Amino acid sequence: MNTRMHLFQRYGIELEYMIVDIDTLAIRPITDDLIKSVLGEYSNEVDRGLVTWSNELVLHVLELKCSKPEADLVALTEGFKENIKDINQKLLAYNAKLMPSAAHPLMNPEKETFLWPHDNNEIYDIYNRIFNCKGHGWSNLQSTHLNLPFYDDEEFARLHAAIRLILPILPGIAASSPILDGQPTGYLDKRLDYYQSNQKVIPEITGKVIPERAFSKRHYHKMIYDPIQLAVAPFDDEHILEPVWLNSRGAIARFDRGSIEIRLLDIQECPKADMAIVALIIGILKVLTAEKVSSFHDQQSWTAAALNRMFQQMIVTAENTVITNSDYLKVFGLDKEQMTAKELWGHLLELVKVHHPIFIGPWLDVLHEILEAGTLATRIMTALDGIYTEENIKLVYNELTDCLSNNEIFESCVKEKL
Repeated sequence: MNTRMHLFQRYGIELEYMIVDIDTLAIRPITDDLIKSVLGEYSNEVDRGLVTWSNELVLHVLELKCSKPEADLVALTEGFKENIKDINQKLLAYNAKLMPSAAHPLMNPEKETFLWPHDNNEIYDIYNRIFNCKGHGWSNLQSTHLNLPFYDDEEFARLHAAIRLILPILPGIAASSPILDGQPTGYLDKRLDYYQSNQKVIPEITGKVIPERAFSKRHYHKMIYDPIQLAVAPFDDEHILEPVWLNSRGAIARFDRGSIEIRLLDIQECPKADMAIVALIIGILKVLTAEKVSSFHDQQSWTAAALNRMFQQMIVTAENTVITNSDYLKVFGLDKEQMTAKELWGHLLELVKVHHPIFIGPWLDVLHEILEAGTLATRIMTALDGIYTEENIKLVYNELTDCLSNNEIFESCVKEKL
């Protein structure tokens, strides 16, 4: 039976959270113990119906993902919310809880990194040997992954062209990693700065973050997978590592599954926020692939280098970035010399409201709130108000854990407490 899906038929969503101490917010490397408490044995995942819990590279991170691709984002949001409540209830036995955002603000990765020691650990061991997985770039970054289906080369080409175009501006709505080691990093999206450099030993793995102009399976293998295979060979005598796993561009094509995974989204404070952003991304990809504002030919023409230049600005200043490339703005139907990323995202939301009003309807209130108040990174910095003491940082990030528990937007939580 052919199980491949067509464009926008269903979606796969993955959310990564940290496990921290209830009192101190210190990292708690107990994902394996949590899973064992449910299954009675160590395993790399727990199937809870709509949502599956899964391990990650490091022991303090737990991934929640839809067990199979889903069409109903509203129901999936509810599923994530209920599973987070369930997990937090079970973590009480360890005096622990889940914490959102893309980076722990106080973690010392040299001392607090513990790699997953159970099944599949031989792969993690090789990664650790090659890349030294103890830095922030390996053990202290949490993201949201969005998987989108394609049926054949024609659908892949349309989807890949559209995704490449929006990758540089994703930090402009999703950045949530402004603080590391108890200090501002100078980036609103420091996670993505680490993301692009943590495998620099083998630069072919990440490339320019924005994928190359590959619009067929054959071209993708030739331009991306084959160079990775050649580059990694000297480091992998046992031939365990596969290019398909190693590829770390901001969007990754999986031809075996017929899907592209977007990996440049910092995780937000609660599923409601993540899923609203995901819905907006899906909506604008629908607009682009249908050629409502620009032709397929124009979308394909953008080089990775040109898109990467915008990306480099965006990870620093996120929604405040001024986009001065008028040709880029034209791709989204805008005749302007320049525009901030925040203004561009506002325009993209209006486009989706026009072309897919029913689809985006459930998410409008949340999206308007995010666009008005700024990225989570900006809201974190505003809440810290220039005071980077451990006490103040813990105060703000405790608020974030409350938002996660209650599925509330961070700004709303702050307002309620004032």
